[in-house]
Amino acid sequence: MIRFALRFAPVALALTTGACFATRSDVRILQEDLAASRAAMLKADSTRAAQLAQVATTLAEVNDSLRSANAKVARWQANTVGDLRGMQEQLVQILELTGASQNRLNELRAQIEERNSQVPVGPPAPVPGDTTKPATTATQPAGPGPATLFKLAFDQMSRGSHSTARTGFQDLLTQFPTSDLAPDAQYYIGETLQAEGNSSAADSVYSLVVSTYPRHTRAATALYKHGLFLQKAKRDREARQAFQSVIDKFPRSDEAELAREQLRKAGDD
Repeated sequence: MIRFALRFAPVALALTTGACFATRSDVRILQEDLAASRAAMLKADSTRAAQLAQVATTLAEVNDSLRSANAKVARWQANTVGDLRGMQEQLVQILELTGASQNRLNELRAQIEERNSQVPVGPPAPVPGDTTKPATTATQPAGPGPATLFKLAFDQMSRGSHSTARTGFQDLLTQFPTSDLAPDAQYYIGETLQAEGNSSAADSVYSLVVSTYPRHTRAATALYKHGLFLQKAKRDREARQAFQSVIDKFPRSDEAELAREQLRKAGDD
């Protein structure tokens, strides 16, 4: 615009100083130049409008691509979360089935113990020359074995009699401390306390299971539940350490996979 004003300044000055100095040729030249300038401005405006339209189209395409990408990411995240949740549910089901199978084995062992609980006592050896009738065979009751004690206590726990069940599990530990059922009995003492809402006492028992039976499968479950207790208590750093210990000490266990999921959740938060 400045160049345009300077270009036509002489003509405009001539027109203002007096019509006598402006010829028809000058006027025609001025009109032609004005028309050319208008055409150039219109062309430039048209070019800018086309450029703006192209930019707007490009931005719309970019926005569409971003929306599509966001939708794909959201679907992927939803599918991933669903898959992880499904895997966790399957692991819980496996743990429950494993526990049911173990309980069935314990029931069978208890039945065997009950059948053997009546120990036959034979008659005394005959004395030469003694014509008295030998005493008939008697039976002497024997105390319940560890499997029987475990079954009785577990049945009480299943019925909701947690205190009675806890006493039964403790009797097993007292009478048969080296039994292969001792780790399970100790663990279920913690479970009865947890069922009664005494989480702190239950966590102490879980920690005892880990320290007393560090290589038993119950130690993996107890250590994982210890991590859940710490997590609920907002002791996040200690909880992560507990979950990592599950992974390190029992890498192939179902609890290790559950611990990995807890660590992933903690990382997302």
